Amino acid sequence: MIGIVGGLGPYAGLDIAKKIIDETVARSDQEHLPQLLFSCPNLIPDRAAYLLDRSHDNPGRAIAGILYQLEQAGATIAAIPSNTAHAEPIFTVVQDEMARLGCSLKLLHIVHETVRFVHEQLPESTVGILSTAGEQAYNLYREPFIRKGFPVVEPEGAQKEKVNNAIFDQDYGIKAQPAPIANKAREDLLLAMDDLKKQGAQVIILGCAELPLAIPERDHNGMVVVDPNRILARALIRVVAPEKLKAL
Repeated sequence: MIGIVGGLGPYAGLDIAKKIIDETVARSDQEHLPQLLFSCPNLIPDRAAYLLDRSHDNPGRAIAGILYQLEQAGATIAAIPSNTAHAEPIFTVVQDEMARLGCSLKLLHIVHETVRFVHEQLPESTVGILSTAGEQAYNLYREPFIRKGFPVVEPEGAQKEKVNNAIFDQDYGIKAQPAPIANKAREDLLLAMDDLKKQGAQVIILGCAELPLAIPERDHNGMVVVDPNRILARALIRVVAPEKLKAL
């Protein structure tokens, strides 16, 4: 059974649960894969605040506790649909705390799966990364892509601020207004993507789990748009029931 750590933010958990269904070959209700979604956002401290030293409460411990409860409820494999939660200072604590709890749940890594997908499907591309300030500070996607030999470009200056505000602004950001997405949030993200194209980007990584809510398209202005939540959903299916994974 697939376990999902929800609440990071809440729509990201729903999004990956939906994408597991979307990417599964099934002709009836009964042929779909069982999922457990544990969404308690009130239990998990702010990931970005921790990475940017605005909080000393590492969310990794709470995430590991949820993973343990998913295992106790029957999950055998799990995923965390939050890119920020995979930054090393948080993810290392998740792994250490899981070991302390005796949790043997197989846990997939959203960044590793996304880099693997691009390496296999879109080799020799210049990769543009949209991400939060916390992720960018810890080179969450940048370093793994560079290690694989990919040229990488990221928003800088005003464009970097636009991306972060499109996610976090309390008036129009995706976290504050996820349904419907505010026009300003989407427009600012599209402008940032266009700027990355000017820098040579051929592939755009939506490196925050809320970004696919605003950018559902799989291409933009001649660039391939990669949704890590979708890649993670496909990886879960591939492990649990490879015969049920839809073709790309």
